[in-house]
Amino acid sequence: METRIKGDEMHRKSLFLGSLFLAAALVAPLAIRANAAPQQLSVRFYDRDHRDYHNWDDREGRYYTDYRIEHPRYAVNFSKTKRSQQKQYWKWRHTQPDRD
Repeated sequence: METRIKGDEMHRKSLFLGSLFLAAALVAPLAIRANAAPQQLSVRFYDRDHRDYHNWDDREGRYYTDYRIEHPRYAVNFSKTKRSQQKQYWKWRHTQPDRD
C-alpha cells in the first residue's frame, strides 16, 4: 500500500510539472509579443523631381524643423504645404547630408 501512494505521488508531480511546462510554452509567445515595441506607421512622400520616396519619420521631421527655421514662410506642417513648397523642401533636403 505504501508503494502505491508513493507511485501516485510521483505521477501527480510529473503531471503537475508537465502542465507547468505546457502552460509556460503557451504563454511565452504572448509575453514576447506584449513586450515588443509597437510598430510606427510611416507616411511616405514621393519626390517627383528626384524620383524617390521619403519616409516621414522623426528624423525627417527634424530636417523639416531645420528647414522651417531657415525658411520662416513654411510655418505649417509639411502635409499641408502646397506642392511647389514641398518641391522646394525636397530640393533643399537632397543637398543636406544625412546625420545618422
